[in-house]
Amino acid sequence: MVVLHCAELGVNEHHQNEVVSYMRFARFKRGMCLKTVDSCFQDLKDSRLVEETFTVDEVIDMLDELQSVVHSEVESELINTTYTNVLLLRQLFSQAEKWYLKLQTDVSDLENRELLDQVAEFEKSEYTSSSEKSTADPIKPKLAPLNEGGSELLNKTVAHLQEENEKLKTRLRTIETQATAALDEKAKLEKSLRDLQMIQGDQKDITELENKVAALKSQFEKTLNDTTANQKFLEEDLMTTKHDLLKVQDQLSTAEKELEKKFQQTAAYRNMKEILTRKNEQIKDLRRRLSKYESED
Repeated sequence: MVVLHCAELGVNEHHQNEVVSYMRFARFKRGMCLKTVDSCFQDLKDSRLVEETFTVDEVIDMLDELQSVVHSEVESELINTTYTNVLLLRQLFSQAEKWYLKLQTDVSDLENRELLDQVAEFEKSEYTSSSEKSTADPIKPKLAPLNEGGSELLNKTVAHLQEENEKLKTRLRTIETQATAALDEKAKLEKSLRDLQMIQGDQKDITELENKVAALKSQFEKTLNDTTANQKFLEEDLMTTKHDLLKVQDQLSTAEKELEKKFQQTAAYRNMKEILTRKNEQIKDLRRRLSKYESED
């Protein structure tokens, strides 16, 4: 059960001032209602109680009329009070919904006599203190409306958001520092990776060159072996060819000799040889004559 301290409602100063403002409004409305009820009785006195004696029926008629008037006034005021309380709750709920809050009410506490007595005591103490303050200082500043800024909830929320903002800023600075360090480390790792890739690339190039050299060496050795074999074959073929050539030359020489021998043995050869001999003699004779003529000249 909620227990209210003397002259306190268990809320902060701002909300307590709002409650005091509402209680002043309610006191004013209550006073207006009582004045209305008093005027109903006064109207009855002024309009109907003009004679010294009344019959029972007349008294009953006057009381019924007074009851009807008072009932209507009180009912109207109670209805208006209910609507006023609904509007007050609407203001509070609207402010709470702006901050995504959900307020709850306990209707059973509205009939708690102990709490109602404590509220009455609070009103009495506030009314007494306000009367003293009004005597000392008749001009009192008005409270800010509920729907305007400056509420304690807003101040606490702003303070909480500022605190969260500072925490987020600190965390952001820490994350930025960590991110910077991570970027530096990443840059170092990327450089190391590039260097390693370059070394691997050089090793790969060296390996490729070694493979090419080995392939060329193998090809050269194969070519050299093929060349050596071809050279040996050519040398053997050359020797065979030389032998064949010498053999052919010998055969040709033998054939020429045999042909010459056979040709010398023929009659045509002998006639030709005689003709050549005569021609040679004639040439010699002509040379002698020519020499003789040249010497005479």
